[in-house]
Amino acid sequence: MRFLRKQPPQARRRATASPSSLRDIVRTRLADEVGRIEKQAPFVVALAYPSPYAAGMSSLGYQRVYRAIMESPGLSCERAFLDDAAEGDILAQSRPLTYESRRPFEAFPVVAFSVAYEIEIGGLLRMIEAAGLSPLREERAPTAPLVVAGGPLTFSNPLPLAPFVDAMIVGEAEVLVIEVLRVVEASSSKTAALEALARIPHVFVPSHHGSVLPSVAKAPDEEIPAWAPIRTPHAVLADMFLVETERGCSRACTYCVMRRSTNGGMRLAPAEKILSLVPDDARRVGLVGAAVSDHPRIVDIVRTLADAGREVGLSSLRPDRLTDDLVGALRLAGARTLTTARDGPSERLRDALERRARPKHLARAAELARKHGMDRLKLYLMVGLPGETDADIDECARFTTELSRVVPVSLGIAPFCAKRNTPLDGQPFAGIDVVEHRIELLRSGLRGRADVRATSARWAWAEYVLAQGDACTGLAVLDAVRSGGRFAAYRRAFERLAETRSAPPRRLQIAAV
Repeated sequence: MRFLRKQPPQARRRATASPSSLRDIVRTRLADEVGRIEKQAPFVVALAYPSPYAAGMSSLGYQRVYRAIMESPGLSCERAFLDDAAEGDILAQSRPLTYESRRPFEAFPVVAFSVAYEIEIGGLLRMIEAAGLSPLREERAPTAPLVVAGGPLTFSNPLPLAPFVDAMIVGEAEVLVIEVLRVVEASSSKTAALEALARIPHVFVPSHHGSVLPSVAKAPDEEIPAWAPIRTPHAVLADMFLVETERGCSRACTYCVMRRSTNGGMRLAPAEKILSLVPDDARRVGLVGAAVSDHPRIVDIVRTLADAGREVGLSSLRPDRLTDDLVGALRLAGARTLTTARDGPSERLRDALERRARPKHLARAAELARKHGMDRLKLYLMVGLPGETDADIDECARFTTELSRVVPVSLGIAPFCAKRNTPLDGQPFAGIDVVEHRIELLRSGLRGRADVRATSARWAWAEYVLAQGDACTGLAVLDAVRSGGRFAAYRRAFERLAETRSAPPRRLQIAAV
């Protein structure tokens, strides 16, 4: 199991559903859920996810905040998702209603969004606009719901959200979200609530703080592991019970927001606690974390679950951690594909990324996949890295060819996007044409020898602009969404933004070509 970078919501093409069919879809999904918490409370908030239901219900962070609210006395929440039956055009987006009561956003005092990555800002704006609310916080009426955001995006660069949200929880939110909601509940007005929220550490209130972000919140260790209460066959990770094995990472990968310098590095969950949380009726278990295979007892955890007849998936397998025991346990737990990270296309670039994966580790992974009867070895890597040349791509093709003689190989490729709060922050995007050229080099060099699949270079560029952007970049997203939300609209909006800058970011203009 590997958690992939999602394609942008506005890039999905589906037929628009009628209101009656949407009601039927929601009714079916609710009926098929296992573990949903039923609760009445005096203070109810809308908990929104700016991607479709299948993605939201596969998000451990979203489900963790849901559980935190539902377990707090006097509080409850109702879920809302981006309409996955709508066309990409904002005008086709149906009015968002919560799943539990089918009420609109304006019926709630707070609408809280969990935002995973940059392109989901467009989904957030589509939902707010379709709800009949102004997406701009300064234009919303005092009686409008308070719009709060949090999620993985806040670990990197949430500034593009600043024009749209009233407040933002930066970092780990499962404890802090309750404090935020208590403050809002006790406040006599939106103004009073924002003044009080601005005094809470790790809470960003744009109207008070400008563009100065607070430090990243760290939840108490006793909150680990997080786990998801709801299982559903309609999630991307269908019918899977999600549980955290560790939080953070002990590694120093230069491209990663969750490297060891973030929030104190890796914090392990005890194996016994992880296993005790798995429901008796859960047949599929997803072990979640930035470096699951680095858990010192991961083999024991997987084998115990497999011996109980459960299927197990891991979100992150490091090639230098693959052993005969671990791969054997994964095969016993139903794995048919061995998935791990290659990261850079060449040894030189992997060194630059401070990755531990060596050719010997990847060769060993192929041998273990064959030994244990896996159907294939799947490797994830980035292209468009700083200093990359066609020679690095050629090295990747040659080495992948060698691996394919051992076991069938698939490559999953993502263009490199520099993120804030990483050593590679500020590195330029290679260019859409450069990335597409190198992906095509791999495809042609591996034709008939390995399957090559890549995420969109165009949307990776848009993600990069947002990852390096500010509040004005967020306003450009609003223009793009109102112009239909397709890539061409994003490109035009970002190019107009670059033209208005006193010192135009030339690298963005070049990258968009």
